[in-house]
Amino acid sequence: MTLWLTRIVPDTRSREARRDLRDPIGTHRRIMSLFPSDAGPDPRARFGVLFRTEDTPAGPHLLVQSTHEPDTARLPDGYGTALARPLDALIAAIRPGLTVRYRCVASPVRKPGATTRALYDLPPVVALTGAAADDWWLRQADHSGIKPLTHHSHPLDAIRGQRRPDGAPPQRIRHARTQFDGTAAIIDTDLLRSAVLNGIGRGKAYGCGLLSIAPARQTP
Repeated sequence: MTLWLTRIVPDTRSREARRDLRDPIGTHRRIMSLFPSDAGPDPRARFGVLFRTEDTPAGPHLLVQSTHEPDTARLPDGYGTALARPLDALIAAIRPGLTVRYRCVASPVRKPGATTRALYDLPPVVALTGAAADDWWLRQADHSGIKPLTHHSHPLDAIRGQRRPDGAPPQRIRHARTQFDGTAAIIDTDLLRSAVLNGIGRGKAYGCGLLSIAPARQTP
């Protein structure tokens, strides 16, 4: 199985691109339009699609990871540019002890116990910020086979939108987001490959959970 990473650089002169960048659900739909439509009830999972929006000096970029090469020719005319490349060499290079740089935009949450939730009328999940989000990430890193050596986090705007499941009333979505960056030592290659392939945390259909790694440059 080949894992693909596709970088889409939207052209902000395109009305469709501007609309998608303002709407996480629209972005999700646009990305999924690049894959076969006969993938069953959960095409995102079927094709291992994870993505995030990155702000760069040149403007916003979309990073899309998938187990099926997307058909970028399906993007509307003038939407922007796209380049897909396989990640086989990166995955093959994963080994214990290797130091990597990592980035993950995730939605840290905790689930209150049933008694606490009822007592304080809490929602099913509670968004975490600050030190609580950092602790969440360190636990996730441990479960993902890496030991952070350096660590930086900063909050991002929450993803908000409304989805309309077939035959169901509209549902509001909200995912608080934090970006985690740093370096880490690989401890367990199987756990890391699984985390890269499957993502981390909630909100994967809305731009959360993609774990990106790259070998860290060694200081002479």
